Amino acid sequence: MGVQPTVLGPTLMENGRVFVADGLDSAIQPIAFADRIVAVGSEALAWAAEQPSVTRIDASGMTVMPGLIDAHCHISFDEPHSNDELFFHRREGLAAIVAAYNVQKVLRAGVTSILDADTIFSVSLDLRDAIEGGVTVGPRMACGGNALFTSVGGTAGMLVPDEGAVGYLKVTRSRDEIITEIRQQAKRGVDWIKIHVTGLIPRQRGEGEIQVWNLDELKLAADTAHELGLPIVGHCRNASSTRDAADAGFDMILHATHMDEAALEAVVRAKAPIVPTLTFQAVLAEHGHKVGASAFLQDLFAREIEASSKMLRRAYDAGVPILCGTESGFSITPYGEWHWRELQVLVENLGLSPAEALVCATREGARAMKLGDTIGTLEPGRLADVIAVRGDVTRDVTLLGRPNAIAHVFKEGRRIDIETPLPERRPLPSWRVSTYSQTAATRAATLNW
Repeated sequence: MGVQPTVLGPTLMENGRVFVADGLDSAIQPIAFADRIVAVGSEALAWAAEQPSVTRIDASGMTVMPGLIDAHCHISFDEPHSNDELFFHRREGLAAIVAAYNVQKVLRAGVTSILDADTIFSVSLDLRDAIEGGVTVGPRMACGGNALFTSVGGTAGMLVPDEGAVGYLKVTRSRDEIITEIRQQAKRGVDWIKIHVTGLIPRQRGEGEIQVWNLDELKLAADTAHELGLPIVGHCRNASSTRDAADAGFDMILHATHMDEAALEAVVRAKAPIVPTLTFQAVLAEHGHKVGASAFLQDLFAREIEASSKMLRRAYDAGVPILCGTESGFSITPYGEWHWRELQVLVENLGLSPAEALVCATREGARAMKLGDTIGTLEPGRLADVIAVRGDVTRDVTLLGRPNAIAHVFKEGRRIDIETPLPERRPLPSWRVSTYSQTAATRAATLNW
């Protein structure tokens, strides 16, 4: 499915501003690669001169950098407008085919690796294997299975059942069920275990979400995953959950919003990587009025970004790795559209420099793939995941999101076709939520009585 990448063999990109991502510097210089990075600068020219044939690419006016790594993507969801749609309007076979279509949008946006920590059915796991097997084209994937919930619920509220599985989640009701589910996911070939540490309940009173796993349960989950050689990641959107996930030995924390001093101390002590994933909130806060979102949510999310950015910056300054994730896969964050937006949040809200934000989206992102020595930079020996972006991204990260900004995408040295349009997609039967009407047909609304 999709046009297969082109094998160019030895390649020399010239005249571009190369951002290696091993530090914060960049320079206009050549870079040479095949399936892996060979050299940068004069050594690249010397190597190219020795090759019987070389593909030369003029990158004048462009930034040459590692492929982006989206550490929080939902490739199996297909942009639902609600949890109701996601849970009850998806079929496994069709979801897999649609995901293979959507993942090409992600790759064409310059994202060469993604972490998809939870999936409906086993779609993401199968897609990962199909990409690795050359059946379809897409970014490198690391995947989780169903996210583990407690019966209190999660971000889907009352749609979460008291037991069993629905959508992207599996409810675990006891210590035995936690252990069994993690072991079964290991058998199915997951790369990560995901725990929904917080959730929403009716008549919510606390800031953010409420913690629905206790510390002992989190330690049990982390220990079980680690015994099987699997890393574990937690969805944490309040202070106590972030603190306890860090103390329980979680390998990564999603969101970590609403942190207090105790939570900050815990993540600094553990050096637990954080994926703030504020893109969803940023897009809704800034553009929600254009797509029918409520003014209440716009204000709520704008305040969440402002309040959380201060603590996240303190964590960054204390040496906590910050990764870029976008929550792509919902109607607010469509595939291929906003994978650059988290970098803008890091620059404008956390106060990072553009180069520091680029490192978060590349070198630090390799942590999510557990490939820190293999991808994420343009150092010699790394896999040649290379993109060329029109303009100087080291000065303006929003260039990554401009129309036609991505000029070239290479994954493991193979050039990705980003020019041939994807087939036009048409509506799928029973795939989207349909409503009787947008408003109730009262007499006042219909007859003006």
